[in-house]
Amino acid sequence: MTFENNLAFAQSLDAQDPLKEMRNEYLFPQQNGKPFIYLCGNSLGLQPKLAKEVLNQQLNNWQNLAVEGWFEGDKPWMFYHKELKKLMAPIVGASPDEVCPMNTLTVNLHLLMVSFYRPTKERFKIIMEAGAFPSDQYAIESQVRFHGYDPKEAIIEVSPKAGAYTLETNDILAEIEKHGSEIALVLFGGINYFTGQLFDMENITKAGHKAGAKVGFDLAHAAGNVPLQLHEWNVDFACWCSYKYQNAGPGGISGIFVHQKHFNDQSLHRFAGWWGYQENNRFLMEKGFVPEAGADGWQVSCTQVMPMALYHASLQLFEKVGFMEPLREKSKQLTAYLCYIINEVNKALGEEQFKIITPQNPDERGAQVSIIAKENGKKVFDYLVKNNVLGDWREPNVIRLSAVPMYNNFEDVFKTGELLLAVTKSIAND
Repeated sequence: MTFENNLAFAQSLDAQDPLKEMRNEYLFPQQNGKPFIYLCGNSLGLQPKLAKEVLNQQLNNWQNLAVEGWFEGDKPWMFYHKELKKLMAPIVGASPDEVCPMNTLTVNLHLLMVSFYRPTKERFKIIMEAGAFPSDQYAIESQVRFHGYDPKEAIIEVSPKAGAYTLETNDILAEIEKHGSEIALVLFGGINYFTGQLFDMENITKAGHKAGAKVGFDLAHAAGNVPLQLHEWNVDFACWCSYKYQNAGPGGISGIFVHQKHFNDQSLHRFAGWWGYQENNRFLMEKGFVPEAGADGWQVSCTQVMPMALYHASLQLFEKVGFMEPLREKSKQLTAYLCYIINEVNKALGEEQFKIITPQNPDERGAQVSIIAKENGKKVFDYLVKNNVLGDWREPNVIRLSAVPMYNNFEDVFKTGELLLAVTKSIAND
C-alpha cells in the first residue's frame, strides 16, 4: 500500500477497517476533558467496558452465595478457569488442556523452570537474549544459583552485532548449536520488550531441541499481540501476563502453556499445591500429590476469581473479533503506517531525529515501534503526554509507541506524527 501523510488518508483507512467498532468497547483515559491517544498497550492495556459487568457478576455471586459460590451459580468458581481455557487456547495456538490461568508471570516462570530446567554436571547452561526484561534475568539468575551454579558460567546471553539493536535469527541458532552439549534450557522472550523485535520462536525451538535442550518462552509482549502456534511449534512451556495486549487489568492473572507431550512424564519435578491435585479427588484431602491432567496440574493456589473475571471479559472481545488473525492483519498495517509517519517527520526536519530500532520487516515485530530520540527525548515525550498522547518512556532516550489493533486507529498514528513534528520544531526554535 502507498501511504499518504494527511488526515483524510488516515481517516479513509479507518473507514475501511473491519475492526473499527472494537474501539468503542474500551475506556480511554481523559485529560482536560479529552481522551488520550493511547499508545501504551505494551505496558498496560485499556479497560474493556465489559470488565465492570463481568466483575460485578462475580461480586454479586460472592454477596449472594458466599462460600457456596465455589459450587453454585452460573459459573461456579471451582470450574471458572475452564471458561477461560477455551478462550486462551486460540490466542497462543494450543489446546485448552495445554493452558491454564494462574498466579502472576514471574511466579509461573519459576514454577515452570522447576519442571523444565533440570541441570546436570555436563548440561547446565541456559541461553537467553541479552537485554531481556529484568524480571526474566533475575528469575534465571536465581534459578541457576539455586542449583549451585555461577550465573556467569551458566547463563549465555545472545547479543546483537556491534552497532545493531536487534538480533539476527541465524546468530541465535548458531549460538545454540555452538553450546549444544552444555545447554539445559533455551529461554527467550517472544518479543523483546525494549526494541519490539519478534523472535522466530519456531526455529529457535527446533534448534534447542536439536541440541537436546528444553525450550520455553516468556510471552509477556507476544500473547495477544501476534499469532502464536505453541503446540505446532513443539514448544515445551511458556507463560505470559494478561495485562498488556490482553487488557485484563493491572497485575492481571498470568497464563501458562505446557505441551501435552509432557503430561504423562512422571519424572518431571514440580512444586505442588492443593489446587493442582487431581480434580475429582481433591476434596478427599489425601496425602501424596496426584496432579490433575494437563496444564492444570501445575496449579498451586486456588482460583483467583476476581482477576480471572477481568481476564474473562477481555478474552470475550478476542473471541468477538475472531482471535488473532484479523488483529494481526490490522497490526501490520498500523505499524507500517506508524513507521512511515515517523520517517515523514524526519524528512520534514531534514535529519533523522527519531531513529526506529524496531525491525522494518513487519513479520519481525508486533504492535510496538520503538524510537530513539536523537535530542531532547524526555522533553518530546513530556510534550506528547501534555498533548494527550500517552506512549512509554525508557531511559535514556527511547520512546515506545504501541498501536494496538483492538482499539487504536490510523488517525491516532497520524496525529501522533503531527505532534512529534511540532514539538521538535518548537524545541529547535527555543
